[in-house]
Amino acid sequence: MRHLLALAIKFVMVTAVLLLVMTVGFDVSFVNTLLISLALTALSYAMGDIMIFLNAGSPENQSTRNTVATFVDFVMAFLTIWLIGWLLTGQNFEMVTPALLSALVISGGEWFFHLYVDRSVVPEYNNYKAVKR
Repeated sequence: MRHLLALAIKFVMVTAVLLLVMTVGFDVSFVNTLLISLALTALSYAMGDIMIFLNAGSPENQSTRNTVATFVDFVMAFLTIWLIGWLLTGQNFEMVTPALLSALVISGGEWFFHLYVDRSVVPEYNNYKAVKR
């Protein structure tokens, strides 16, 4: 249940950013923005938040894990938004700027989202890894 709530929070965050940047700022259609949001949410939660953030360092060193995961989230967001945006709109170079702006804002939000994941979604995982060492 905690993962579903985390996914919902992440989806709302990503969708809000993409709607403002891509739909309002760059006239990308609402449907295309939602499709990009769904893909990015699923991919970045599985890879960035669960696989990388939880395993990028020791459980006690949350700052290092957060820095690594936030950087990976930035790269993943940029590439995902750019690639899927290009595929959906047929505009290659025109998607670079909205993808870059969106990735910057989303990665800023990811820093705080990782704190939430650490404290509320998987606190037992960090305790288990700390004891196992």
